[in-house]
Amino acid sequence: MKRVYGSLKSMMVGENGDDSTAKCRERRRRRMAMRRIAAVSSGASGSVMGEEKPNGVAKTRGDGPVSANTAAAIMSLIMPPPPVYGVLSVIGRQREMEDHVSVRLNLCGPEINGFRPVHFFGVFDGHGGRHVSALCKEQMHVFMEEELMRVTVDGGESSGGGGDVERWRLAINRSFQRMDEMALRLCLCGAVGSSSNICRCSPKLSFMGSTAVVSVVTNEYIFVANCGDSRAVLCRNGRAIPLSVDHKPNREDERARIEGCGGRIIFSNGARVEGILAMSRAIGDRLLKQWVTSEPEISITKREVGDECLILGSDGLWDVLSSELACNIVHECLQENRSSNVEPRTETHEGGNGEGPCPSRSESAATLLVRLALGRRSTDNISVIVIDLR
Repeated sequence: MKRVYGSLKSMMVGENGDDSTAKCRERRRRRMAMRRIAAVSSGASGSVMGEEKPNGVAKTRGDGPVSANTAAAIMSLIMPPPPVYGVLSVIGRQREMEDHVSVRLNLCGPEINGFRPVHFFGVFDGHGGRHVSALCKEQMHVFMEEELMRVTVDGGESSGGGGDVERWRLAINRSFQRMDEMALRLCLCGAVGSSSNICRCSPKLSFMGSTAVVSVVTNEYIFVANCGDSRAVLCRNGRAIPLSVDHKPNREDERARIEGCGGRIIFSNGARVEGILAMSRAIGDRLLKQWVTSEPEISITKREVGDECLILGSDGLWDVLSSELACNIVHECLQENRSSNVEPRTETHEGGNGEGPCPSRSESAATLLVRLALGRRSTDNISVIVIDLR
């Protein structure tokens, strides 16, 4: 396993280097391996054009028999293992838990990504209640998968990453739009009505909403879509690189947009839209929808060799910790665990303890961030996802 991991790491270094010849050789090798796997898959059904295949062996035209184990080994070289991550979400000093997190490794293999897997991570911070953020946890990754799989690449070889930026943006935007439309039809009775037939079982729903910071991670790019004041930070070579900007009502461009729509920014325990909402973008918030948009701001970052980790967190973390401090803490935590040869592992489910005798590096880092936020008297729910990009 370590040898495979090392070879994958060297492949990533080669792809990010400046040697164009090496890049061409690598792409050609991958294409040939993919053709070989396709031949193996077609032969695994038992017969091709009436020719019987022995169990576990498939014939490829001109290359001789290829065993199933060989095909699996080739696939493991082409498809890198999913990233190791750690996640922790706590109620903190609030009475109700309104934060939700969502992690979907190997969400799908869309054509726009060269049919290679993409990984989904999301933090949703509800306000006015937990219902909208819970709905985001259940449905956002579903919409994202559907929209990404719907994208086709016309002619030539697919980009395998962020080459066609506009297609990625449109797919992510549509996911947020569909999520917002569903949230606006949400009812406390559990039904989701049509836009013309909205259940009025509780007027509280008109003031319910959620932030959403979502990251789609591929082997070459990091896509981050942010709507609200949750945040995404990349740690690269020990430095914090913001991948999102908080949507606060007093942000100059957000204030201009809200006032241009006829809204007002009223200062009541901080800047608030119409004196109610402390963020300028959110999913839901039916009564404020005229001024509070669900359209995300999207950043696209090409991965580099020095990328260490990606941190997603709700404002319960960022209210008391700066991006730079959080990055430094995670950097030191990952370095310390690497020097002590702690074996990494991937979480098996959200918020749970994955398999293995000891926590992963990223899980330890997430726990440390939450403990520090609590120690600094954070008054909100705290949710953190730390994705180890190495």
